[in-house]
Order: sequence, then structure tokens, then C-alpha cells
Amino acid sequence: MKSIRFRDKLISFQVEGAGAPVVLLHGFCEDQRIWDDFKTDLIGTGYKVVTIDLPGFGNSEVPLVPSIAYMAEGVNAVLNHLDILHFIIIGHSMGGYVSLAYGEKYSDNLSGLGLFHSHCFEDSAEKKGARKKSIDFVKEHGVGPYVKQVIPSLFAADFFIQNAPVISDLTEKAGSYAPGGVINALQAMHDKPDQSEILKQISVPVLFIIGKKDLVTPFDLCIEQTHYPEKASIHVLEEAGHMGMFEATGECQKILRDFVGYCLQKNNSGR
Repeated sequence: MKSIRFRDKLISFQVEGAGAPVVLLHGFCEDQRIWDDFKTDLIGTGYKVVTIDLPGFGNSEVPLVPSIAYMAEGVNAVLNHLDILHFIIIGHSMGGYVSLAYGEKYSDNLSGLGLFHSHCFEDSAEKKGARKKSIDFVKEHGVGPYVKQVIPSLFAADFFIQNAPVISDLTEKAGSYAPGGVINALQAMHDKPDQSEILKQISVPVLFIIGKKDLVTPFDLCIEQTHYPEKASIHVLEEAGHMGMFEATGECQKILRDFVGYCLQKNNSGR
């Protein structure tokens, strides 16, 4: 595990493999370990993979600024440190918001962008209210009781029933995060502006992985955004909820491999 200091806070990351770089960003109440199987698969296919603990999660320190834009700037600081100028970025859930924010500010650096159970829209009033209630709950009861409620809701019912050890492991990991990091991320998502114009203006291919049984990112919203980019690769996981990296591992690995290969082919042919 390596780290850099960004605005006086440590951001942890790993870089492994050789070849064209792929950046993988985890979601809310996760860290870079969420990508372990995907990292191994992509490295074995001949790519360099960068995984980052977003501010407040994993081994990265809690940021002073609770914003998605701040997280994107932290990602940029890591990539500048690594002298990586052109790459494909793929983000799960909150990591997708960060990927879009990165694309808005540093679009020239991207060869492709992936939204893995994520969307470009601002929170509804109802969702904003739920974020505020979650912040209050974490302040009063702590992270452990909060994630025990949240983590199970990320999975389709059948997977949840049949894979208790996976749920337990993710809940235990999430329960170890600092309350400040969880609260900051909730506030950052609450404050996130609509990002649909980014998808409408982006010139690189965009990947959409959508869970048909996802209760976190509503199916209709996820489908609506797929019409925005000029080049879209759209994949619906019929039996998955919000965690396709566990619920449909092999299928999602192939989707990512194919998308990365397609982006590099487009890039090499001058797009």
C-alpha cells in the first residue's frame, strides 16, 4: 500500500501490473479491496491497475472538505504522482459520481469511463432527506449499527440469503471506517449536483453496468442516462442488485475486459 499527501491528508492507493492503465474507484462504505478479483483479472490480461481508497475510507484519511469534486481532485493527485496521463476510469456507485466529476474537469486524460451501478442525476428531495437521516444516525449510534442496516440492502434477496459470509465480511470491513469519513461521504452525495451534462458532452466510450434488482440506483434512472453519451456500452445484470462484482463476478469481469479493450482500440485508431 502506498500513499500521497493531498491537502494535508493521506490518500492510499495501489498500482500493479504493466500495460495500459485502468483506474478502479470503489463506492460508499467500501475501499479498494472491493476490486481485488477484478484487479487480478485485468493484470492477468495485460493491464496496469490503479486502485484508490477514496478520502475517508480504507487507509485514506478523513478529508476536511465533504465533496465529490474534492474526491476527484484527490484521484487526480494520485495519478499525477504516478505520471499516468491517459487511462480508463471505472467507478462503483459513489465512485461513479467521482469518475464523472473527474471527467468534467480532466476529460482530456480519459480513454473511457465506466459507471458500475451508478448514475448521473442529483439526489431527489426524498433521497436527500434519507442522507440527512443517515448522518444523524451515524452521529448518534456510530458506523457499526449503520452499516448493518445498509450492507444487506445492497444485494438481491436470493444472493443475500445464499451468501451470508460475503455480507458479514463486507459489513465488518465497513464497520471499521471512521464516522467522519462516512458522514462526509453522505454529505458529499447529498450535495452532488446533476452530472447529466457531463455524459452528454463526453467524447469517450461510456460503460453502464446496471442491476435489474438494484434498490439503490433505480433501474429507470440508470436506463435513462444511457441515452446521453455518444458511445455507450450498456449491460443489464438480470439477477443482480447493487453489487455486481459479487453477484455476477465472472460476467462483470468479462464486461470490464471487453470495454477496456474496446476503449484502447478506439484510442489507438484515433477515436
